[in-house]
Amino acid sequence: MAEASSKFPEVQGGGSLIIAWQIKGKRVLVVGGGEVAAGRILHCLNADANVTVVAPAARLNPEVAYRVARQQVTHVDRNFEPADLDGADMVLVAIDDPAASTAIWTLCKQRRIPANIADVPPECDFYFGSVHRDGPLQIMVSTNGKGPRLASLIRRFIADKLPPDTGRAIERVGQLRAELRRVAPLPADGPRRMAWMTKVSDAYPWDEMCGLTDEDIANLLTFFPSGTVPSLDVLKGMRANPDADVTDVFDGSFGFSVGA
Repeated sequence: MAEASSKFPEVQGGGSLIIAWQIKGKRVLVVGGGEVAAGRILHCLNADANVTVVAPAARLNPEVAYRVARQQVTHVDRNFEPADLDGADMVLVAIDDPAASTAIWTLCKQRRIPANIADVPPECDFYFGSVHRDGPLQIMVSTNGKGPRLASLIRRFIADKLPPDTGRAIERVGQLRAELRRVAPLPADGPRRMAWMTKVSDAYPWDEMCGLTDEDIANLLTFFPSGTVPSLDVLKGMRANPDADVTDVFDGSFGFSVGA
């Protein structure tokens, strides 16, 4: 039994479940209007959430005031009231009042609303990590609330190691996947789609993936029925010449994936 268990990863307690929380169109309540609140607001707006900020206008920092003035958020010009929680899907508290923060946290627990109380880890259902963003690419580094500054340093280190134009390459992969689903929409086509996308990702380097045009994507899809992938020279030769020789194809037997 011990021998069998050695084949599996050891459980490492004390971590967080890192997930991508889809909050597009959901209502996020932010209590506070200072620097910390500004960062939280930007994260939520980047995720297409509907953000409501509750804070006296006199306490809004320049960035939050900018968001309010351009109607990027809904502003309630006063201190928090319990009724503000009505309809909220997430609550973010960033105020310099520990007692009030804890009171809001308690109300959120009673209503089962996920909440984050800034700088109070025990009163957080989730944490904000240090995030690198490049178009569709998001990489989050979390220290589970123990070392935010170190998380930022690690995030920058990782970002510096990424190939240039990583986000653009992923955009092209995403476009190809979307078009492929229209070409082969049935659930039974799933394994073939995945296998072919892996071949495509293995066939082209990052910089070349960024340079694929809409015409290239359309031409590339014509190879899906055969399960093959053309070389870049063949694909480029097909531009405005769809009848070009396509005998030089990639069979997926080597390479390295760029993120299918």
